[in-house]
Amino acid sequence: MAKPILKQNTFLSFYGDDFTGSTDVMEMLALNGIPTALFLNAPEKREVEAFQLKVGVGASDTSGKIKAFGVAGISRSLTPDAMDQELPTIFEKIRNIPTDFFHYKICSTFDSAVNVGNIGHAVELALEFFPSPYIPLIVGAPLLNRFVVFGNLFARVDDTTYRLDRHPTMSKHPVTPMKESDLRKHLSQQTSRHIRLMDMFALEAQYGDQQQYLAKLLGPSADYMLFDTLDQDHLKTIGKLLIDGHQSDGTLLVGSSGVEFALALHLQKMQVIKKVRQSTDAGRSGHLVVAAGSAAPGTANQIRHMQQLGHAAIRIDTIKLASEMERGQQIEAMVTSALQALDKQQVPVLYSALGPDDPAIRSTHQYLAEKGLDHKETGKIIAEAQGHMLKEILNRSGKLRVAVAGGDTSGYVSRVLGIYALETLCPIAPGAPLCVAHSKDPKFDGLEIALKGGQNGNHKYFESILTGKSIN
Repeated sequence: MAKPILKQNTFLSFYGDDFTGSTDVMEMLALNGIPTALFLNAPEKREVEAFQLKVGVGASDTSGKIKAFGVAGISRSLTPDAMDQELPTIFEKIRNIPTDFFHYKICSTFDSAVNVGNIGHAVELALEFFPSPYIPLIVGAPLLNRFVVFGNLFARVDDTTYRLDRHPTMSKHPVTPMKESDLRKHLSQQTSRHIRLMDMFALEAQYGDQQQYLAKLLGPSADYMLFDTLDQDHLKTIGKLLIDGHQSDGTLLVGSSGVEFALALHLQKMQVIKKVRQSTDAGRSGHLVVAAGSAAPGTANQIRHMQQLGHAAIRIDTIKLASEMERGQQIEAMVTSALQALDKQQVPVLYSALGPDDPAIRSTHQYLAEKGLDHKETGKIIAEAQGHMLKEILNRSGKLRVAVAGGDTSGYVSRVLGIYALETLCPIAPGAPLCVAHSKDPKFDGLEIALKGGQNGNHKYFESILTGKSIN
């Protein structure tokens, strides 16, 4: 080979724009032969070099060393001004750790708007630290039932595939509703850069023609290059184009975990990495506690399924959590109810809403409006309160297995438990693995925890976490 495909000991770094999307990337890398750690805060170079995996999923040896690392971020919930305060320091720390690629990870449903989660603005900040000749944009992730066809994003729910502007959840998302499925049009509201498209026809041509077409599309400035992604073959092609065209360290990539799958598929083909056979059974846990802060229909179905199995669904009074005077009492009431359920050998499922149409959502919003409280700030308070509930339950009952639904809730739970890093333990559902926590608090170090987005997993997801293996 004329030149090595990869130059750095650490192949890839990434920043996830929300917590659960970050675990998705970690899982994708680990299960495809690239052992990975996910940090809650941007690490120093010495931390990455010294990090030791507890389980070592994805490793082909027993050294415990990682080949990729990421930072679980919050930019999906930030305004552009808040991004200016949050992201440059993180990007600078990541840049100081040499990698072949840097991935700004976004949700596969492209959650973003001009005023919050602005992808275009975040990418402008990233380019200052990771300059690239163009900006590859890979959003489709067929393994997660996300597809880009002629620039339009589709998502599958059960047996139905929806164009994203007609998706039952994303079309009426409370913060970033998707009113446009054409990603070029949607992103053009967030950036002044051109957005080119490498469509299906181009991706299915001969490889030499693909390279020529890509070169023809690229302009003199760093424009976006959106890639169609309908199936795994498209990802294989994209991975080859990205790696063959790799010119400098820290090359910027933007997209979903389809980015990692594309790169891994080509590296496996080139025998640079090897997909190591991993256990898909973590064993049944004696006890599980669930905190659900998501209003997604999928999470609602998962809660109902646990009820049908005889477990305890415990509704959180979000109005009381929003009230400074009543918050402490509500947390204690939830902890008491959860411990009573555990004593009965039940799984306590603490939830804030049962689907997007739950009347509690409207009543909470009305309460906040009447009190003149900020909805976004109160959402953080509610998510953090769920973290304190879990911490107190674990303190009183011992180290249980934990499942958390919802990006914000997952982030705050992890911080309250003093978790500074995660690694993959066992795949449960695509994008929502069971993880092992690294915590400076011995009570929570080694905690088995699953942190999932609201839409991840089938209706048996929480049951699968309890049993430690996927139930299809």
